[in-house]
Amino acid sequence: MTLALMLIGVPALAGLAGLLVRGRGPARALALAAPAVAIVVAAACAAASPTGAFTLADFGSVRVSAAFDLSPTASAVALASSTVAFLVQLYSTAYLRTDPRYPPFAAQVNLFLAAMLLVVAADDLVLLLIGWEVMGACSYLLIAHYATLPKAPGAAAKAFLVTRFGDVAFVLGVMILAAAAGSFRLSEIRDVPEGAAAAAMLLILFGCIGKSAQFPLQIWLPPAMAGPTPVSALIHAATMVAAGAYVLTRLLPLWPAELLVAVAVVAAVTMVGAGLCALAASDVKGVLAWSTVSQVGFMFAGVAVAAGDAALFHLVSHAAFKGLLFLTAGTVIAVAATDGSLRTTRLRPGDSPPAFWAMTIGLASMAGLPPLGGFFSKETVLGAAYEAGTPAGVVVFWAGVGASILTAAYAARLWLLLFWRGTDREKSRARLAGPEAFSLWALTISTLGVGALYYRGPFTVPELHGDLMALLLLATLGGFAVVGDWWWRAHRRGSRSATDDRFDPARLLGRTRPAFAAGLYGERLAAKATRALARAASLGARALDERLVDRTAVEGSARATLAAARETAAGHRGGLAAYLRLSAAGTLVVAAVAIGVSLWHG
Repeated sequence: MTLALMLIGVPALAGLAGLLVRGRGPARALALAAPAVAIVVAAACAAASPTGAFTLADFGSVRVSAAFDLSPTASAVALASSTVAFLVQLYSTAYLRTDPRYPPFAAQVNLFLAAMLLVVAADDLVLLLIGWEVMGACSYLLIAHYATLPKAPGAAAKAFLVTRFGDVAFVLGVMILAAAAGSFRLSEIRDVPEGAAAAAMLLILFGCIGKSAQFPLQIWLPPAMAGPTPVSALIHAATMVAAGAYVLTRLLPLWPAELLVAVAVVAAVTMVGAGLCALAASDVKGVLAWSTVSQVGFMFAGVAVAAGDAALFHLVSHAAFKGLLFLTAGTVIAVAATDGSLRTTRLRPGDSPPAFWAMTIGLASMAGLPPLGGFFSKETVLGAAYEAGTPAGVVVFWAGVGASILTAAYAARLWLLLFWRGTDREKSRARLAGPEAFSLWALTISTLGVGALYYRGPFTVPELHGDLMALLLLATLGGFAVVGDWWWRAHRRGSRSATDDRFDPARLLGRTRPAFAAGLYGERLAAKATRALARAASLGARALDERLVDRTAVEGSARATLAAARETAAGHRGGLAAYLRLSAAGTLVVAAVAIGVSLWHG
């Protein structure tokens, strides 16, 4: 229990203290110390598997507890998140060395890490929900760090609102699940009625889709690249975007088997659609953003075939290579002195050898080349789908094969456009700052070594399949071959102009390229749908106001009052004879009632 409290408490306290710090030195010390301690504690948790709980609130039939359960797999995710956060903090000390807002940035990263670790360690749904919401709030602050940039505030607001939209469903699902089970403790939720389980899990799935930027709520993630590059690495690698997949694996025993096909459809559409968008993206970070959406789809695919450990293995592998790719992208953009557009961002391999080799290894792992971690983690996910023998398994298997081809294609395109077009001017060899170089090399070593977790890790994953490995390798090589052939043919026909679009392999998409480059117009469609919904709500409110409130309540009550007044006035105009008749009739009625009452009681 103490280890679990330290794992979450140290980054949280460091983050809160960092918000009060104004000096860069103390802020840097807190920024590095907290995730470093979290790494040590997470490693200890992997060996000890701590559990424990104490009651926070008791409402009789429902009890809310500070409950933690750090299994070996949860500890592995916590270790990956802490390691990426530490390297992001270290990289940021050099990347943001002239930024006057570095102290609050470093504090927010620590709070973000604490929220993710709370989601990972929590064995109580209320505690998990707290971490889930704090993570969303911190993401808004981090994405909007460059507040003077035109796109940053809007991108932060979009990320916040889209994820909050999904979170409404997530909260409703948690409440339904807890009410049906009679407990918020994940380890105690058993035998939930099928209808309640189906409703709760579909709602929670929608919340996870929003947090993990899966179809159809993927529109917030690519614009979030307006934040600093270290923020992109943190959000994409092993924290917020991966949190949705992690929560689904924790709740996997509660899923009705027949509903897993819904997860499979989401995963399949996302893997393939985001892969096509990555192939068409026009900037470095855009390619990596869409690749994150696609790779998280592989994690959802693992959930769809009830292979939670395979999904978590890919999560940890993805944390290594995606953190490496984003930090390297920041270095490449800085050395090239561009805005990150693929039309202008280009280096020679010798301009920055560490960046070249880091990008090469990261892209190779993402594409799934053996013996890198990405190959083993993808093989375990698709191997589980191969063995499942269910409709969900068939859907995600063939979508995964197609996504593997696309991954190889957009990885090869990015590598060729960045490093093999030459440059218009001579550049001296760039020297990276110590923190930046250390972060890149540490993540490079992690990317090279994470595949060993297949053999000596905490994950229970399927055995390797020789035929499936051959199929994946052929798919990867096929993606490389298509892009390589286009590149070779294009350069036989003309010169290597930095801005000549004819040599971009994205032209393979033909007339559909603009649609995929715009994310299949997801933002535009979402805007139109929002405006249409707003108009419908406005018309409904107007109809309610005019017909029910104005015509019925206000005007109707006025008409009723006037009618009553007219009747009353007519009665008062009856004359003396009418008044005498009414008085006599009233007297007779009262007398008859009095006689009847006396006879009844007599």
